[in-house]
Amino acid sequence: MTDHHKTNIMTLTRYVLEQQRIHPEASGDLTIAMNGVQVGCKFVETCVRKARLVNLVGLAGNTNVQGEDQKKLDVLSNEMFVNALMASGKFSFMVSEEVDDIVVVPEELRGKYCITFDPLDGSSNIDAGVNVGTIFGIWRLPSGPKATVDEILVPGSEIVAGGYCMYGSSCNLVLTFGNNRVEGFTLDPALGEFILTHPNIRIPPRGKIYSVNEGNSLYWDDATKAYFDSIKFPSPESGLKPYSARYIGSMVADVHRTLLYGGVFAYPSDRKSRSGKLRILYESFPMAFITEQAGGKATTGIKRVLDLVPSHIHDRCAIFLGGTDDIADVEKAFANNTNWLNDTQK
Repeated sequence: MTDHHKTNIMTLTRYVLEQQRIHPEASGDLTIAMNGVQVGCKFVETCVRKARLVNLVGLAGNTNVQGEDQKKLDVLSNEMFVNALMASGKFSFMVSEEVDDIVVVPEELRGKYCITFDPLDGSSNIDAGVNVGTIFGIWRLPSGPKATVDEILVPGSEIVAGGYCMYGSSCNLVLTFGNNRVEGFTLDPALGEFILTHPNIRIPPRGKIYSVNEGNSLYWDDATKAYFDSIKFPSPESGLKPYSARYIGSMVADVHRTLLYGGVFAYPSDRKSRSGKLRILYESFPMAFITEQAGGKATTGIKRVLDLVPSHIHDRCAIFLGGTDDIADVEKAFANNTNWLNDTQK
């Protein structure tokens, strides 16, 4: 007989449908919305895979709202996601890293959700063949299709779904709808489906790896320096061994490794960027949500990331995310040392 466990495949579509059945109050709108996200991720994956062959590497000749040079794939990925999500009919607003203003969906296609996304995080690494990815977060709009743009700037704790898709040696999509569950799926190119390969991801309370751009250490505040010194040069009485440094420079790839192996990922504030560098709505909020649902924590150093309330769609924040014990050490370092976030650093 055929091995039932090898033929009873849990695809992402099946998983989302089963989550819908578990919640009788569910309307199915989020299921359809996630289908649009899937389509966008699959399209970007195929483009990344053949980018060099079809001349999709290099600059597009534009800059985005962050003042960053846009790659050809940045532009293509953004257009694909906007079109796929708009066609689902489940979103009223979209916020993209690549677009200055809020994308307002035509009235006849509007739904009860808002989605924020970075269509191609780490795109500066494209030409070098380094892992890149898509980050997204979904919010339910209190007023549904009649919502106004004011309903977008809310605390991260109101997020209903968050995830990312990493394009590298394999295509991995990590997703959470809350309920302390984070699931990882891998795209099977032969089936064209995301298959559940990493069920119930849990981040270890303490890891052995830190991930941060130490090229900025000259500009760090005392709290940030104190924390990283403590894990690079631990005191004998702590019983800890020095952490290993691993930094790819693509948030999706660095956070993915942190989720699986533990440790801490950080993009702290510094003298050049006092409020931090990563965008709140479409980078920090989704990744913080995923980390917390996997049993970890995410902080700016002095405040839980998901308690922040952005005042602009492209606002930024500092972030440290990882296991609970590791982030407790971060918070202790900030409580005992001067830092840029509370204006105590000189």
